[in-house]
Amino acid sequence: MRLRNAAVAALGALALTLAVPGSASAASGEFQYTYTGLDGTPRTAVLEDPDSGECITLPEVADPGSSSPAHSPRNRTDEYALVFTEPDCTGDSFTLRPRTGYGSERLKLRSVVFFR
Repeated sequence: MRLRNAAVAALGALALTLAVPGSASAASGEFQYTYTGLDGTPRTAVLEDPDSGECITLPEVADPGSSSPAHSPRNRTDEYALVFTEPDCTGDSFTLRPRTGYGSERLKLRSVVFFR
């Protein structure tokens, strides 16, 4: 009898575990930045609902040898954005607050990570 009760309890726990959705792993909202296009004109790029807790190297400015860094970030996500001056979340960093965080043209960046 005890073995059957233990088995039923274990199966119930397993069913609950599978039924509960996992937590979201993305910041909700947009992260915007400006970079210089190949023709020398300013361009705007947007990361929509970016992954949270993972380093994102901005593709337009990933190679320091062939591009200027991005600038003027606008954090409109629900998480903090930690921006870095170099690819792969290296170099100097600066934190932008959720929803209203921004930086001027002087704030240079090549990568970003989002966190709560």
